Amino acid sequence: MEGIVLRSTGSWYDVRTPQGDSYKCRLRGKLRLKGFKTTNPVAVGDRVHFEIEDEASKSGLIVDIEARRNYIIRQSVHRTAHAHLIACNIDQAILIATLAMPRTSFGFIDRFLVSCEAYDVPAVIVFNKTDILTDEGLAYQAEIMDMYTSIGYRCLDTSVTKHYHIDEFRALLDGKISLLSGHSGVGKSSLINAIKPELNLKTSEISHYSQKGKHTTTFAEMFELWENTFIIDTPGIKEMGLVDISPQELSHYFPEMRQYLGECKFHNCMHVHEPGCAVREAFERGEIADTRYHSYLSMLENHDNRR
Repeated sequence: MEGIVLRSTGSWYDVRTPQGDSYKCRLRGKLRLKGFKTTNPVAVGDRVHFEIEDEASKSGLIVDIEARRNYIIRQSVHRTAHAHLIACNIDQAILIATLAMPRTSFGFIDRFLVSCEAYDVPAVIVFNKTDILTDEGLAYQAEIMDMYTSIGYRCLDTSVTKHYHIDEFRALLDGKISLLSGHSGVGKSSLINAIKPELNLKTSEISHYSQKGKHTTTFAEMFELWENTFIIDTPGIKEMGLVDISPQELSHYFPEMRQYLGECKFHNCMHVHEPGCAVREAFERGEIADTRYHSYLSMLENHDNRR
């Protein structure tokens, strides 16, 4: 039997067949011992082959995983030298970000975008909760959106309470498999409920003490919104550690740096303090945004600290 993984709860996987039947599947032992360097060898969005163990209880055994066309992955926060697959075989990854309650940092946004670039996933940034921003905050958000748009990322600003750009958000998802990600409390579930109230996903409250959201989604899960349109809702992510990206290749995943990479004096230039660095010169001319360049330096530094 073939199917797609809709939900992963650790050792059990909900698999849906092309005919619409659902089975609860475990992973065959041999498959589990293949030496995967991930905490979860199977992720939501994986296309798998499974054997039916018991038709009455709709249970099965996953025996093979098809090759993935792309995936989103991050460093495991619990197991050193392991990664955690967030989702596979997706058409786009949508980062839900907020400038307040909670604030999404540039570092987090840029790490997410680098991961998307590295694993061939188109990325979109949705800035939610525009209704709680002051006029000054809205102007600042517009500048940030212009900056990301100028380097090739689609941006959208939304408010669930004001029903602002909710139809545009719905259109963004139409006909695609979309991963929705972001910190807890940024409003992922509220946005989903706004376009598909029947799902009635739990929403979180913001802790006024920490200004952070409380986790409501425990496991990644794929939902069908309407025909040919699926979303993958994920647990709130605190950190987005990069996986298998060397310092030498990091700059290739910053679109605004690519055009300068062949112009540096030294072929192994790291774009930090080397003489004749075209990337640094572009930054000093204002052609690369301060926040983006400093995100790049931070990622390099974090990689050095992990060694």
